[in-house]
Amino acid sequence: MTISEGMKKYRLPNPTTPEDLELNWNKVLTFGDKVLLSGYYFNGKNKPSYFGAVYEFLTDDRTCEGAIGLCAVSEVEFEDDGHAIAWAMSQAK
Repeated sequence: MTISEGMKKYRLPNPTTPEDLELNWNKVLTFGDKVLLSGYYFNGKNKPSYFGAVYEFLTDDRTCEGAIGLCAVSEVEFEDDGHAIAWAMSQAK
């Protein structure tokens, strides 16, 4: 999925800060120089509804107020947030 498609479908902010993500999303992890996100997007009863997203720091400021930009969004939804984060971790290498 392109960055633009992910921003539109999941309403992902870009650019943003880790602090803003933590206020608006359930699972946000700093992982080295990346910030990983697991979000929920209802696709219907008994259908996978979790997605993963990866942000990268845009400056040397690695605090919660540092600027981050969206660099990857999963093309598929997952059965739970753990699988979404695992996907995000695999993209952050």
